[in-house]
Amino acid sequence: MRGIGGRYWQYWTRKTQRGLPPRSRRGRQRFSHVIDGGLSMSDNDVAAKRLTKPKLERPKLYKVLLVNDDFTPREFVVMVLKAVFRMSEEAGYRVMMTAHKMGTSVVVVCAKDVAETKAKEATDLGKEAGFPLLFTAEPEE
Repeated sequence: MRGIGGRYWQYWTRKTQRGLPPRSRRGRQRFSHVIDGGLSMSDNDVAAKRLTKPKLERPKLYKVLLVNDDFTPREFVVMVLKAVFRMSEEAGYRVMMTAHKMGTSVVVVCAKDVAETKAKEATDLGKEAGFPLLFTAEPEE
C-alpha cells in the first residue's frame, strides 16, 4: 500500500483549490489596484468622499404597554396577546398577570411604527368585543 502522495495527492490538492485565485509570488503587489481603487492622485478627494459612509442611527425603541382594567376577562386578554403579539399561552398569561397585579405590563419593545400599529390593533380587538382593553405605545428610556 502506498502512502499519501504522488498523483493522488496532486489530484486531491488541485480539486480542493478549484475556484481559488492563482497564487502570487509577489504578495500584496498583485492587489495594489484594489487597495487604491485604481484612481490617480487627482481623483483622491473624490475617492475619499466615496469611501466615507453615512452614519446610520438605529430607530428609537418603543414599548407596548398593557393597561389593566377590571372589566376585560383574563382569557380574552390572553387571546389578544396570542393573536396580535404571537405569544404563547404561558407568556400571554404571565404578561396578563403582571398587568393585573402591577397595573401595567410591558408586552413588547420594538420600533415606533410597529409598536403603534400593534397597540392600535390590540385595542381595536378589545373594542370590537365590547371591552375597554387598552394598549399604549411609549418611548423606552
